[in-house]
Parts: sequence; structure tokens; C-alpha cells
Amino acid sequence: MSRPNVLFLMTDQHRVDTLGAYGNPEGTTPVLDELARTGTRFDRWYTPTAICTPARASLLTGQAPFRHKVLANHERNVGYQEDLPRDTFTFSEALKEDGYNCGLVGKWHVGTERTAPDFGFDGPDLPGWHNPVDHPDYLAYLDEHGLPPYEISDHVRGTLPNGGPGNLLAARLHQPVEATFEHYLATRTIEMLEGYAAQAREGTPFFLQLNFFGPHLPYILPDAYFDLVDPASVELPKSVAETFQGKPPVQRNYSAHWTFDTMPIEVTRKLIAVYWGYVALIDMEIGRVMDALERLDLIDDTAVFFTCDHGEFTGAHRLHDKGPAMYEDIYRTPGLLRVPGQPAGVERSEFVSLLDCTATILDLAGLDPKLAVDSRSLLPLTKPGEVEWEDDIVCEFHGHHFPYPQRMLREDRWKLVVNPDSVNELYDLHVDPDELLNVYEHPETAGVRGRMMRRLYDVLRDRGDNFYHWMTSMYDVGEVGYDPTLSGLDEATYRSGRP
Repeated sequence: MSRPNVLFLMTDQHRVDTLGAYGNPEGTTPVLDELARTGTRFDRWYTPTAICTPARASLLTGQAPFRHKVLANHERNVGYQEDLPRDTFTFSEALKEDGYNCGLVGKWHVGTERTAPDFGFDGPDLPGWHNPVDHPDYLAYLDEHGLPPYEISDHVRGTLPNGGPGNLLAARLHQPVEATFEHYLATRTIEMLEGYAAQAREGTPFFLQLNFFGPHLPYILPDAYFDLVDPASVELPKSVAETFQGKPPVQRNYSAHWTFDTMPIEVTRKLIAVYWGYVALIDMEIGRVMDALERLDLIDDTAVFFTCDHGEFTGAHRLHDKGPAMYEDIYRTPGLLRVPGQPAGVERSEFVSLLDCTATILDLAGLDPKLAVDSRSLLPLTKPGEVEWEDDIVCEFHGHHFPYPQRMLREDRWKLVVNPDSVNELYDLHVDPDELLNVYEHPETAGVRGRMMRRLYDVLRDRGDNFYHWMTSMYDVGEVGYDPTLSGLDEATYRSGRP
């Protein structure tokens, strides 16, 4: 297949267990389940970092966050760089230079000085982290279709430690589905598809990215989806039993920030039900886009991705949103890919990343995947069979609300999290899949702890992630082939001629 079109479907803050394809019992995601059935489902798909802007910058560049250095969201930035340097490689500019039409409809959130059009994308400029319901193009859409304005009630929020109102978590939207921001985004995407279709038939392929702002909280939905799922049918995550015993204290503080204990457990169950309803609304809107793809006779010429930037707690570990806790709830995410001509129903258990989409997009376009330096093409995994692949994955975090560096190594059974300012974490995911018991200090795990610490050190050092310097002096990482003081002034170092 030469130069296919690419449709990239992306959500924000999306738990993997909301999809039927990943085990959700409600049957509310038939469109995405069909994409999984007809393509490849990745069961160990991870975000490089569970925070919006850094993750999206990694997708755009194919670089891990430590390398591109856009490490925090603008809204909560604590001094980090906010925009990519102008000479940074991006897949969109590479595709544009190679003759692709490039479009992006929806959330951008990859910087403040430059927007999607600056990186070669067509489409409306929609800034911010939440549905910009005051945006002129959305207001024009409502006016054009005679639809009512945005209005909400039934606010769900807790109480902050200082007695103030907590963040808005959910609300009822007094608009029909056709007026929702999700329907607006799907409509604009279909319009762009229709514009690209004629050129695609004449040999100009397209890359079109639809970025929903949801199901990021607050979950603001019309009645049909706010009440779609019966809260009584919702099974609470086992980690609502979290005690934070033996865990970094920041997790307990974050739980207080997100007001979990100030709301009855029935509210948590309702929030999860509304969150699932939000996913169902997005699935329905994705269905409209997929129907347009078929109507325009583009199905057989278009690769389709579905994923998100990171996950969401929805009450797991008595938390909401995301933050300085590297649990599976926010790091493991859905990842689906359907490539024309490849077999249906493929299921892969390799550790892959949102980062790997960048090299895959380049590979599909016939460009060099190595331009995405921290990325690896997923195309070999879209058919059955053995593929040489790493047995683990490394993720990173740099802070949100405040600086908080973390690094994580995830294997089949074990997960290691290094927290320089606090206790480290080690979880046996075969015995404790809900990550309730930190066994880092348990004597019987010393061998696992030491082996994983050395492996994490090696990966970070080889990447050039300077977090490894901290590990050099603090943990047993084995022999090092350099002066860990970096001074160059030690007498023995100076005389040996080592740097």
C-alpha cells in the first residue's frame, strides 16, 4: 500500500476499561469495539507521561518529554518551557512537505505561542484544555443550526481542605446532542473529510486528526448520556480501598485536593457512570465520522488510529484527574490501529506507547520512521507473529501544579517507580493488579528491586535522560563508565585523562 490516508482519532483522559474491547460490560462503545475487531488491539499501550501537553508534544515530535522539554500544561505551568523550539522535527510538517493534506479538528494544547496551523494543520484553532464553548466557530455552528446555547445544572463537586469549593467534576447539559461540542467537532471533521476526499482520489493523500476534549473532566453531558448508565451497575475500582500506607505522601494530599473523601461513595459511583456515558457519546460521534469515511469510499485507503493522551482516575486510589502517581489507571490507555490490507482481530501484548504513533505515521507515509527519535513503528505488530520488541517500557513525569519528577519501569509482572523526594514504589502486578501494596522495602523483593533499578538506569543513561545522575549516587546501579561527580577536578580523574 502506497501513501495511504490517515485518520487519527484521539480523546483526552480516557480510561482503557471504558471500552467493550477492553472488557467494559455496558456495551456502550460499539464503534470503537468494531475498530478493534477489524484491526489491531494493543493491550499494553502506555502514555509517555500522564499529562496533556507533554504527551501531545511527544506525539507531534516523536520525542520523549525529557527531550522536547515541554513538560507541563500551560494552565498549571510551574516554570517549564511552554513551546517547542522552532527547529524541532514534527511529523505534520514532514507530511505536509511530502504532499499530504494535513488537518486537525479539536483540542491542540501543544503550546501557547504557536498553534496547529503553525505546524501545517488545516482546521479551526481551538485552544485550551476544556471544550471552548465560547469559541466563535462553535457559536456560529449553533447559530447556523438554530441550536440553544450552552447551559448546565446539577453541578458535582466536593470541598477543598481550606473549605472552598472543589473542582467541578460533572454537570448536566441543557442542550440536545446536536448542540454538544462533541457533535460540533465530528461535524467539522466530516466537512474536512469531504473536502479532502476529491483530492485523495486524484493522488493527494490526507492526514486528519480529530481530537475530542473529553472524556476529560468535568463530564458535562445532555440527559441522554448523563443518565445513560445506571450507577447501580457500576463496579467500583478495588483501589477505592487505598489507605496510602507506605505510599508517597503526595498521593494522600492529591486525594484531598480532588475532594474524594468529602463526597459520599454513591457520588463516586455516579461519576463513573457519567464518565462511561461521556465515552458513549464520543463513540457515537466517532461513528458519524466512520460512516462518512465509508460514504466517501475512503475506507480501503485509510489507516485509522484510536488512542488518547493519558488515562483518568475516576475514583481509583481515591483520586480524580491525573497527577504524581504512576498507576496503571492513568498510564495504560486504549490503543487501536486498523491498516488497510492487514488482518483483522489481531491482539498484541507488547509494550507500546503513544510515542510509537509518530514513527508509524511516518512509516505509513513512506518517510523515515527514525526521524521520530524515541518512537518505533507499530506496523510490524499489525499482523500475527513474533516480532523482536522490548520486554518493558519506561515512562516519566515532571509535575502538575508543582514540580515532581518521577520515572517508571514497567515489566510483565513488576512495576518500579522512582520518587526522588519520597519513598520509591514497587508493585507485583500479578498478585496486586490494583497496586495497593508497595513492596519496595520488602526484603524478599531485593533482587527484583536491584535488577529493575539497574535496568531503568541503563535505559535513562542511554537515552540521555539526566534523571540517571540522581540514580548513580543514590542506588546500586553497578559499574559506571564515567565520573559521576562530573567535576573533572579529582586528581585521579585528571591524571587518567578521563572527562
